Amino acid sequence: MKIPMHWRLLDAVEAVAALLWPRALHRHTGWLLMAPAIALVGLLVIGLMYMGDSSLRLLDTETFEQSADYSLANYAVLASQSTYLTVLVRSTVAALLVTVITVALAFPYAYLMVRTRSAWTRKFLLISLFLPFFIGQVVRAYGWLIVLGREGILNNLFALVGLGPFKMIYNYPSLIFGLVQYMLPFAVLLIAPAVTAIQEELELASESLGADWKRTFLHVTLPLARPGLVSAAVVVFALTLTDYAMPVVLGGGTNDFIANAVYDAFFRISDNGLGSAVAIALVLFGSTLVGVLLTVLGTGTPDRD
Repeated sequence: MKIPMHWRLLDAVEAVAALLWPRALHRHTGWLLMAPAIALVGLLVIGLMYMGDSSLRLLDTETFEQSADYSLANYAVLASQSTYLTVLVRSTVAALLVTVITVALAFPYAYLMVRTRSAWTRKFLLISLFLPFFIGQVVRAYGWLIVLGREGILNNLFALVGLGPFKMIYNYPSLIFGLVQYMLPFAVLLIAPAVTAIQEELELASESLGADWKRTFLHVTLPLARPGLVSAAVVVFALTLTDYAMPVVLGGGTNDFIANAVYDAFFRISDNGLGSAVAIALVLFGSTLVGVLLTVLGTGTPDRD
């Protein structure tokens, strides 16, 4: 019997793998798979350590170099200037709004994409989901300027019926709208596997026992989809809280987030210490809020005795 070429290639790959990773090391395979992630986290930790060191050094305005002495002066600036508190509150409120709206929109999208019987509908939803990933965030944001601008497509349509023009950009609602549109694919991708894991027979069993679709949805579908919902909420919240591009493009310079304050400190006033302090404060604040969310919502995994 003639052995197919692709079988031979697989055998060759297995032989090379056995040579590079002997059977005696198989018990460490998990650590091998985790090594890239551990290395990446390690690099991030090292970067944060450097930023933490920089945040404790004050800028010398005469030499524009950081002082050798450590102090909390940069953090005192953050605490004393109301601008940073305003920006932080604006970022947090936006992150909460975007998270709630995005998850509420993403769940029915994911559910329909998984449960639909039509192959064409599933393909259409999948294409619509992945297409935005081929377009950068900044390009999408500028695309909304073309649609929502004073001379944009929507205002031109309103003008045909004697309405407008309306101001639909450079404000907080347009910023929230742009962020929801940007975050929606991420949420759908995180929720879809959780919906796929729900056996359709469980929903049918609930209905056969007398529950209508509302009770089935609230007491069967939603609880079982909780891991995906929690994951989507945490990811969307963290990405929104630290977003930079959307506030710049759709915010019009009057709705900056905390990430914009980090950029301004580093590149507009060239104060690396202050920028590092803002960045460290953002990391601590964001990590605390994510921890609170996970405490309140749980990890979404079933409890094990």
